[in-house]
Amino acid sequence: MDTEKTSFQKITEGIAEACYKAGRSAAEVRLVGATKFKTAEQIRPVIEAGLAEAGENRAQEFNEKYDFFMECGVKAHFIGALQTNKVKYLVGRAALIQSVDRLELAAEVNRLAARKKLVQPILIEVNIGGEEQKSGADPKELRELLKLISDMPAVRVEGLMCVPPAVCEEEARGYFARMRELFLSIGEEKLPNVFMNELSMGMSGDYKAAILEGSTMVRIGSALFGARYAAGSQGAHR
Repeated sequence: MDTEKTSFQKITEGIAEACYKAGRSAAEVRLVGATKFKTAEQIRPVIEAGLAEAGENRAQEFNEKYDFFMECGVKAHFIGALQTNKVKYLVGRAALIQSVDRLELAAEVNRLAARKKLVQPILIEVNIGGEEQKSGADPKELRELLKLISDMPAVRVEGLMCVPPAVCEEEARGYFARMRELFLSIGEEKLPNVFMNELSMGMSGDYKAAILEGSTMVRIGSALFGARYAAGSQGAHR
């Protein structure tokens, strides 16, 4: 438990430090624990240390851990690449589906949310580095995508999300700055049903740079929970 408390405290202090440098209040930045491949037993101590929000990368894991998160009073986000046939596990359950990156996916979220007579909050994931192997909307096509999604009554766009290229923190800051520019300019357009309230960017290695560029939500995994190992892998039992 002491290890988890120390890790949580270190991250919250790091967030506060970055906010101070940016002239922001630490209350402006939400910490989402990225719990991929972590069991409830591994996650619980961090929740007890103060973690209030968690994010899952895989729909199956989200589904398996959902009741646990609800019992612990933790808001559950979905933060990974998403297939349309897995949307059914998330609508009406995820506090935010952070990785909507294409019209087809948004339409399926809208369809299932309308069926349940609710409005599902989402973020639009942006492929800010233009990497072929990564999901995310093309920044050049983002506005057109948002205009189309704005007509969907059962989804509410709360902001943007990104995963920058794997570069050093200082280089990552340039990508975060581009995201901030998109975030602010889109907000000024005041599209119906599109609200630039959340800018989800920054992970264990670059969250301070993200906060300096305006992130409102950082997604921290290994710095909170230790290294990740897929179930069944050699490292999973270490």
